[in-house]
Amino acid sequence: MISKIVAEYGYLSVNHFGEQLCGDNVTVVEPDENTKVLVLADGMGSGVKANILSTLTSTMMSTMLAHNIDFDECVQTIISTLPICKDRLVAYSTFTAIRIYNGYQIQIYNYDNPTPFLIRNGKAVPLDFTSSIVSDKLIEQCSFKARLNDCIVAMSDGAIHAGMGVTLNFGWELPQIMDFVQANYRDDLSAKAIATTLIDRCNALYGYEPGDDTTSAVVRIRERKQVNLMFGPPVNPEDDARMASLFFAKEGKHIVSGGTTAKIVANYLGREIIMDSVNMDETIPPMSIIEGVDLVTEGMVTLQRVYEYAQNYLDTNTEYFNWNYRLDGASLIASALFEEATDINFFVGCAINPAHQDDDALGYRLKMRIVDQLAGCLEKMHKRIKITYF
Repeated sequence: MISKIVAEYGYLSVNHFGEQLCGDNVTVVEPDENTKVLVLADGMGSGVKANILSTLTSTMMSTMLAHNIDFDECVQTIISTLPICKDRLVAYSTFTAIRIYNGYQIQIYNYDNPTPFLIRNGKAVPLDFTSSIVSDKLIEQCSFKARLNDCIVAMSDGAIHAGMGVTLNFGWELPQIMDFVQANYRDDLSAKAIATTLIDRCNALYGYEPGDDTTSAVVRIRERKQVNLMFGPPVNPEDDARMASLFFAKEGKHIVSGGTTAKIVANYLGREIIMDSVNMDETIPPMSIIEGVDLVTEGMVTLQRVYEYAQNYLDTNTEYFNWNYRLDGASLIASALFEEATDINFFVGCAINPAHQDDDALGYRLKMRIVDQLAGCLEKMHKRIKITYF
């Protein structure tokens, strides 16, 4: 039985200005259904060397914690493994490790990163850390049972250095960061959205030329939500009603994409299709309204734009501040799939549109490719995906 509650995570980085590689790295390991380990590491300096140090640290620490290796041994292994900088004669990477297990019991280990904090009931509150020495390193540790909508916010020190000497005299101090996240928090925001908002603010404080690699990683305890998307008519018209019946039998939000698909759904429900003349956008085909359906959009062009947003979401997520505040079909689908959903069911009709069969760019192959590519992006967002073809 699938739990109705899930630990969702999201993270985003901006590189030190002028560097191609980020000196921070986030690695997530999920050894089983009930365990997740996220490690945010910050390598010494910036560029290639820092990237190597942080990647080794986050990869090793997450893998070892996921396999229940004693934390002291994890630290000692990392210390003995990291390559020594020939200039500074040290091997150095800070880290924050978050382990979620057994009904959302949380363990956090923090070494030299800004102290993580908690958003609970919409308020930013400090966590109850204790300090200990592990292999000559001062480690902050805490553990607690998470509640629904709890958010753990972790960051590299690029966040507290943001704006130093540019827009702020002494950087962005942790209490100010906590106030900012609290002021911008909503229960319906995803972990990635919270991290994106924080990193965008850091980047702005740096004048969009970050003086340090800056990363935020967020873990959010949320309810599972299902979204269902129906796209394209089935090969056999006799399957129209069966496809629609299975589609509406699923719980959650229902999205219909494509003109022919909308007609199938309208016939099945015995409803009219009404043109949406309110939420118009010059770059995205108009939407429609069918009573009983949450969202009705055009098909190919709209989903192609959603796929482009998905690619950006997995990279810099700069388009978030466009589609998240717009009401066209592509933006609303992106919001539903990226932000709202944890589980997504695609109902894909494989019929070839007679109007497009002579044009491969708009034909069957492109339809299947868009579905496959979009589903692949959603899986990288850690969504549960099921595709049913008709």
